[in-house]
Amino acid sequence: MDNKAMFKLSYGLFVLTAKEGTKDNGCIINTAIQITTSPNRVIIAVNKANYTHDMIMNTGEFNVSVLSEEVPFAVFERFGFQSGRTADKFAGFEKTARSSNGILYLTEYANAVISAKVVKTEDWGSHTVFVAEVTDAQVLSSVPSVTYQYYFDNIKPKPQEEKKKGFVCKICGYVYEGDTLPADFVCPVCKHGAEDFEPLAK
Repeated sequence: MDNKAMFKLSYGLFVLTAKEGTKDNGCIINTAIQITTSPNRVIIAVNKANYTHDMIMNTGEFNVSVLSEEVPFAVFERFGFQSGRTADKFAGFEKTARSSNGILYLTEYANAVISAKVVKTEDWGSHTVFVAEVTDAQVLSSVPSVTYQYYFDNIKPKPQEEKKKGFVCKICGYVYEGDTLPADFVCPVCKHGAEDFEPLAK
């Protein structure tokens, strides 16, 4: 049990993984907190609509991978925006491992993994809160844990500005917006004609 791994739970984005039968599954969560040290216990909150929630309810075991700043957006696309009922969440990830409880976890983009066994559940409406005893805790790397701020600033793709359609005057830079430039158009700034305009770069 490495207590340094428990410290990494202080941050905010995790991949929760579970296994039932031959099926491994996972999802992104943002609530994983150490609540006691003797015994070592954590709580996680999981949306009831998530397939991983059902697995944990049935098996009582899970892993939490603490994501690091190296994590690409592809991990959020796979574990956050894709249903695991039909898809293999781990397809395409080369670096994974199984903990002592037999559940897969991410190793490449995580700096710690915590394995736990549920000792109590609480119904919180749309979510279930699982209180669990830690059975294993390992540090995987020294890369800092990803925070929400880091995720929004450096990982989540920025919305693309819609490209303007139009033409720009090669003489003064005036922009005419539109799909086509009238043949008799005259620049209102430098008074040059349509022959001195070119399409905006795409």
